[in-house]
Amino acid sequence: MESELIAYLRKRLPPHPRLKLGPGDDAAVLRWAEGEDCVVTVDLLTDQVDFDLEKVDPRRVGRKALAVNLSDLAAMAAVPVAGVVAVALPRRGGMELAVALYEGMLPLAEKHDLAIAGGDTNSWHGPLAISVTLIGRVTERGPLRRSGARIGDRVLVTGSFGGSILGKHLDFDPRVEEALLLAKRYRLHAGIDASDGLSVDLAHLAEESGCGAVIDVEAVPIADDARRLAKQRADGRSPLDHALADGEDFELILAVAADEAERMLAEQPLSVPLTAIGRFVDEAGLWQEDAAGRRSPLAARGFQHVFD
Repeated sequence: MESELIAYLRKRLPPHPRLKLGPGDDAAVLRWAEGEDCVVTVDLLTDQVDFDLEKVDPRRVGRKALAVNLSDLAAMAAVPVAGVVAVALPRRGGMELAVALYEGMLPLAEKHDLAIAGGDTNSWHGPLAISVTLIGRVTERGPLRRSGARIGDRVLVTGSFGGSILGKHLDFDPRVEEALLLAKRYRLHAGIDASDGLSVDLAHLAEESGCGAVIDVEAVPIADDARRLAKQRADGRSPLDHALADGEDFELILAVAADEAERMLAEQPLSVPLTAIGRFVDEAGLWQEDAAGRRSPLAARGFQHVFD
């Protein structure tokens, strides 16, 4: 019953200094300082598309539902503040499933000092659907946007790419702390998180900035899972193909001035590596460059929801 879930949440959710009124009323009330800007993001995840409940622990599903939104806040270099959760639960086993989802979310919420402020619950005869909306606070540096890359900027990325379907797509760490540290310490021109695929998300950033991007394919950091997946599937796709197109890596893609990029690469301030994989150019589109400097068009590949 929905009332039982609300009762569970009111007991389970910890207090938060920003939350004046939480679950149980018609809406939540947050304390918000005058003059602060906020960012808002939402993601909807569904069974058989973003996860398979027959194969995975629902706590991992709950964690992912929150983590994908935290990754969006990281892409904007915003501080997580609060979130609301909407779930459409299957009628059979719905209460047990809902509790597991929240138990998966809460450790990650607490890690990032995020208040779960409320949400909505529904039930039906279909599969699980879960939507999380997060509110973040913009820092004094302002939000990091997709539209700020400049010709000559370097393309920097965190971590490694490819093969996320082997587990990372459920268990990744959103780069919130990393983004905030980089935004505070360095001059970042633009950013995006790699959710749909390294190549397609870099293409989005370049397009929004009114320029193109060249990838040094030899420099792309390829995850071990990309190599494993290429061997398992043996379908002709190389580890590099997986790194460029698999998606759900949830790493940061950044546009940084050349001199600042050199400083970042030398200092390596994060617990995950920063790698330069290319540069922004005045020719529109996405390009690849080999070790000899030969340039050719590169298809922007990744995941897209398809509908009529």
